[in-house]
Amino acid sequence: MTTYTLPHVTERPTAAPDTAYLIASGDLRESANAVGWPIQERLEADLSAAFADLGWQVERANPVDPSTGHGFISSQRMGLETFRSIPPEAPLVVAEAVWQYSHHVLAGLRTHRGPILTVANFVGEAPGLVGLLNLNAGLTKMGVPYSTLWSVDFTDAWFRERLAAWVRTGRIEHDASHVRELGELPAGAETELGRALAHQMITDKAIIGVFDEGCMGMYNAIIDDELLNPIGIFKERLSQSALWAEMQRVPDGEADAVGEWLRARGMRFRTGTDEASELTEDQLRWQYKMYVAALRISDAFGLDAVGIQYQQGLKDLSPASDLAEGLLNNVERPPVRSADGTRVLWEGQALPHFNEVDEGVAVDALVTNRVWTSMGLDPATTLHDVRWGEEYEGRFVWVYEISGSVPPSHLVGGYAGAEGWRQNPMYFPLGGSTIRGVSKPGELVWSRVFVEAGTLHLDLGRASAVELPEEETERRWQATNPEWPIMHTVLHGVTRDQFMARHKANHVQVAYAPDAETADRALAAKAAMFHGLGVRVHLCGDVQL
Repeated sequence: MTTYTLPHVTERPTAAPDTAYLIASGDLRESANAVGWPIQERLEADLSAAFADLGWQVERANPVDPSTGHGFISSQRMGLETFRSIPPEAPLVVAEAVWQYSHHVLAGLRTHRGPILTVANFVGEAPGLVGLLNLNAGLTKMGVPYSTLWSVDFTDAWFRERLAAWVRTGRIEHDASHVRELGELPAGAETELGRALAHQMITDKAIIGVFDEGCMGMYNAIIDDELLNPIGIFKERLSQSALWAEMQRVPDGEADAVGEWLRARGMRFRTGTDEASELTEDQLRWQYKMYVAALRISDAFGLDAVGIQYQQGLKDLSPASDLAEGLLNNVERPPVRSADGTRVLWEGQALPHFNEVDEGVAVDALVTNRVWTSMGLDPATTLHDVRWGEEYEGRFVWVYEISGSVPPSHLVGGYAGAEGWRQNPMYFPLGGSTIRGVSKPGELVWSRVFVEAGTLHLDLGRASAVELPEEETERRWQATNPEWPIMHTVLHGVTRDQFMARHKANHVQVAYAPDAETADRALAAKAAMFHGLGVRVHLCGDVQL
């Protein structure tokens, strides 16, 4: 009789009573993990105290690594190893005080059978909220049930009551009364326009260029072809190595002309000579070359929108992509001629760029561009991180920030109101400029495309970008990332906690309209186009159709 050596499967431990097991997904960059660990420790201490008051204990699934000095799960392999020590049926808490790469823990979460709670601290100093929303969106896409909570210091009654409910039942129910289905579209010019644009996209089709998929562990940012193709969108899969190679072919003089154009329009750059800590002219030149190269590759492949990953890989070769990204999304920008010199590429047009190759943003930006352009509006879009927020004079004002890819037309003063600051060395070792400024006050349409139950969904709502006093803006900048552009946002008819419980992404897409009436009409046309594409549309908050 033939015998074989059977594989060894690690036996999982048995769950201890009244115990929640805790993990913390971290960054892939050890520099970020080291900086973020102290605030993570505070979160875990506060969370453990809240559980203790309920008679429960919190057990870390993996100890702090003495060689790194932190307890973050910092790779997918480490995540797999950590889950071997977690009882499969145990209550599990994923606690996040920082940006995290969700794919580090998604494999274990996909097969975990016990109740899952995701938790973040509602503070500005580190992007734990951003990491939480990204993780929640990944769990939603996978179809894994979870509960979620957030708190400033974990002592408030709202948090404590819901944590107690999770301990008792393994579930938390949040208020979702601000969300309603689109329903029957009203007759009118906006509905007609949206339907016509949807028919055109499905019939004529569009191509989005993806420079390497899966940026920064964002599983939620990948939309399968089987969902994109039926709405007329196809991927051109590109390599960032091709972008880097094309950058080498851009002459210095052509790159410098981009910088001269920006400075002539009033943009200022805070430069120095220390490559490690300051923005240098050489870093700027490489960013200008990336801008030219991205346009030429997009032209060569006939793209309708393009996304640059930057992280990981390109960050080890080149300064940041954010300056190029923001310029691409702006209608007025430095002219770039085709490789043969015969045409100005996308002259008088924005080329939609989806930062961090977030394909939910790609679909949204492409639809927004076509609706806004058809209505004679500025089609510039920004995807912002949902970073943080606080009450100000009786209303909750969100801080929306992104790492520098804002189109200048969204800023107070346009190019003249934009400054280029060096990216934080913790995330961007080779530097590069942001497009720093304050978003202008005005009427917004906000949205998010996401995947749930194998279907494309859209959350759609209205908001206002508001003006805050200079000292309050500066306080919020200093509480977050002062080198990045900031938008002070008030959502219409959506509370802080309703938004946090519902939103299925770390990113939110925004586009301006000149007034409230026009914003309502643009939203209606956008809803009609998405509905015509077969996307399930949800209206959030105070929305007039």
